[in-house]
Amino acid sequence: MSLNAVAHLNFHGEAREALEFYQSVFGGQLTVATYADFGMPAELPGATNVVFGQVVAGNGFRVMAYDVPGEHAPAAPGVPSTRRENGTTITKEPFFLSVSGESIEEVTPLWEGLAKGATVIEAFGPAQWAPAFGMLADRFGVTWIVNVPAAY
Repeated sequence: MSLNAVAHLNFHGEAREALEFYQSVFGGQLTVATYADFGMPAELPGATNVVFGQVVAGNGFRVMAYDVPGEHAPAAPGVPSTRRENGTTITKEPFFLSVSGESIEEVTPLWEGLAKGATVIEAFGPAQWAPAFGMLADRFGVTWIVNVPAAY
């Protein structure tokens, strides 16, 4: 038996933009279905929002997302709740997404892509525990760790 855990991100009207952004960073195939595609009358608010979306790339990257239905206040802009302090990570976030690669050359373009419009929490570079590590909150508020694990 084989299992595959995939992050499923919840947005409030930004799912398509986020998925397109992630596809631009990681490559792969983008699939998007809207509430209208599933039968919601096109004239209703939210009909063009994403009911199912995903990016699947040949390099192993996969993420799913949708727009939570209903009226929602837009996300408050500001500083992410995750920060580095005295060598430790302090956060109120329930999860981070982690992307690991075999080499610095492999993951550097991913870091650079995710960093566009992001808040860098820990700059990408050598770390005590890894050849390369970085943490950021992307422009959609998703916290990412990009790293090259140490060889043990």
